[in-house]
Amino acid sequence: MRTAAAAPVGRRVMPRGPSRLPRALHPVAWWVWAIGLATAVSRTTNPLLLVLVLAVLGFVIASRRTEAPWARAFKYYLWMAVIVIAIRVVFRTVFASGAAPTDHVLFTLPTVPTPHWYAGVHLGGPVSLEALLASATDGLRLGTMLCCIGAANALANPKRALRVLPGALYELGVAVVVAVTVAPQLIESVQRVRRARRLRAGQGKGLRALRGIAIPVLEDALERSLRLAAAMDSRGYGRTGTATRTSRRVTGALLITGLLGLCAGVYGLLDPTTPHYLGLPAVLVGGLLSTAGLALGGRRITRTTYRPDPWRAPEWVVAGGGVLGAALLFASSDPGLSPTFQPLAWPTLPLVPVVAILLAALAGVVAPPPVAPAASRVTPARAPVREQVPA
Repeated sequence: MRTAAAAPVGRRVMPRGPSRLPRALHPVAWWVWAIGLATAVSRTTNPLLLVLVLAVLGFVIASRRTEAPWARAFKYYLWMAVIVIAIRVVFRTVFASGAAPTDHVLFTLPTVPTPHWYAGVHLGGPVSLEALLASATDGLRLGTMLCCIGAANALANPKRALRVLPGALYELGVAVVVAVTVAPQLIESVQRVRRARRLRAGQGKGLRALRGIAIPVLEDALERSLRLAAAMDSRGYGRTGTATRTSRRVTGALLITGLLGLCAGVYGLLDPTTPHYLGLPAVLVGGLLSTAGLALGGRRITRTTYRPDPWRAPEWVVAGGGVLGAALLFASSDPGLSPTFQPLAWPTLPLVPVVAILLAALAGVVAPPPVAPAASRVTPARAPVREQVPA
């Protein structure tokens, strides 16, 4: 009697059928999504819509945040938004421009006289409820834009975005990535130093605690800078390869001229009083020159990519949700986008902008789920199967 062979001890049996490995969403998709939301935020001053954008950001981050250290930095951006709102309200209170007869005056500050050449700026005076609400709304808009950038930092690793940059922008991209990752790295350093102080029973508060945290954080930042410089030098950062001086000059001239053309074209599109050739023709010429400069400059840099990030249907949906939301808000002419507080009234909630913002919330559903840590993916080994002995 022949029995089935026993399964080897420690070997995991893989399930049959098509299986899909976990992966992270393309970082450029997250950045396009966040920039689209920030662009949509710049179009409105409705506090209800701004709060809805913050709710969408919180939902997406809670659903698709990884366990990386930089993924915990969003709460600090929320605190930055609160600080921005407070500064805007304080400035509006101090540099008051007077109140209308129909405003609800809360209090009156002493007026400081200003010289004639400083006309237009008033120090002190009556402070109304309408003015405070308008300033708080302006601060909320700027704070929400900061939270959009913070969401991109929390969801995407900016270092992975270097893989898709053109070769001519590689040096500039590295500089931008280093600048963008400064805040997450400082937050990570502060968290690590605070954990170390708690383990050492450090209970100091006030200036003593600040000194005990600031010095190790600065030392850690210097060590990171030295390691980054050594890594960049060992990988040949800044090398020119076989490019000649003439090709470098031509590349630089094309890029600078193309960027100037794009700036002039955008200004011509925004200002209807400019000549017609500063609008769409300047944008097209600037785009062609910039593309030629990027193509020419990319030939002198050769890079290889290990495991390139794929761009599939979830990336299209996430990026398209942010871009479509911004496009719908800019195409909408609903007066509810920019409510006024004179006379004082509760702002309305327009339908089309709400739908545009909710489209961006699809990123929390369509994007691949965050990859679980390696320790949680290990399955326990099955018990060995005993070989049956025939009777």
